[in-house]
Amino acid sequence: MSEETTVRIGIGLPSAVPGATPETIGAWAAQGERAGFAALGATDRLVYDSLDPLVTLAVAAAHTTTAELVSTVLNIGYRGNPFVVAGQIASLDRLGDGRFTAGLGMGAWPDDYAVSDMAMTTRGARFESALAQMRRAWRGELAGAAGPVPALAPGRPQVLLAGLVPAGIVRAATLADGWVAPAFSVGLLRTGLDIVGTEWARLARPGRPRVLAVRYFRLGTDASAAARSYARNYYGPEMFEQVRPDLLTDVAHLCDEVDRIAEAGADDLILLPCSEDPAQVHLLADALGSARLAAPAVAR
Repeated sequence: MSEETTVRIGIGLPSAVPGATPETIGAWAAQGERAGFAALGATDRLVYDSLDPLVTLAVAAAHTTTAELVSTVLNIGYRGNPFVVAGQIASLDRLGDGRFTAGLGMGAWPDDYAVSDMAMTTRGARFESALAQMRRAWRGELAGAAGPVPALAPGRPQVLLAGLVPAGIVRAATLADGWVAPAFSVGLLRTGLDIVGTEWARLARPGRPRVLAVRYFRLGTDASAAARSYARNYYGPEMFEQVRPDLLTDVAHLCDEVDRIAEAGADDLILLPCSEDPAQVHLLADALGSARLAAPAVAR
């Protein structure tokens, strides 16, 4: 890989692997940081055997000192009180000494909305309102009888928005610091990079948007079958067919996909696990090699 086509690589925590324990999360976080991964990520589901991403990343914060902590992504659409969520995010940012990056989304799982008694049809407007309210809290604009709630440091947390369709990608350029791309399709990543970059320039925003991609991996014995079983269970039969071609289960495919994502122009890639086995951390680090893991952060 040339200097012009580097991508900063992080590793996901197995919070969405059924049966994951706090001990597993802590071990993954510590091993991931020691192995050289720049960031630790956690995904979000409500009606599923998974751990809450903010709780997961708080555990990771206690076991690490330098790795970025990223929600990939925290679904806001069915979380009723934005100020409660803002307080949870602010707590994690403070506990992680400013290392938390808030990847946020609306959530695409109908079951999660159904049990929350929330309509999916109005989620876009609710999301934008919630984000504005959360930013009020982070700026220190909330106050009560005991005085104001302390503000976070300026620009904290950095906010990235997930988006699959053009309107969602435009929202990331308009309301956030960047975009979280879907877990499949380099072609879609390239299209999204063009949309978010064009909108960012149209608004004359300084710098450029940060773009974070995600992929799923499983290495070692029976990796392909195990990854497919996990992804089919997590995504369901319809969306599984979109994700399936980009499941990374051998070293050649893994390294090729990392290079393609870097060449497309993404700044970051977080590789999400299909297994809670901590040996996967070292298998992944060995497969990527020190050169890829040493990719620097992109200057903004």
